[in-house]
Amino acid sequence: MNLQEIINSIESLPTEERDYLFEVIRKKNEESRRDHFWEGLQKFRKVIQNEGIIFTDDDFADLRERSVVREIYP
Repeated sequence: MNLQEIINSIESLPTEERDYLFEVIRKKNEESRRDHFWEGLQKFRKVIQNEGIIFTDDDFADLRERSVVREIYP
């Protein structure tokens, strides 16, 4: 079955079944993104550990914007 045949078969589904299919696909995509994020985080942590990189709160001390009021653009 080629892509166009798949699209045609999806278009022929009743609305309820089509909505269900799209919801299943959306959930699978979300799960995949979470898995990729976790794998990336684990790789990052491993590199930090293997390279002996040590960071403290001082390394991040000046990254936060300290102003109370920010300009609002219309």
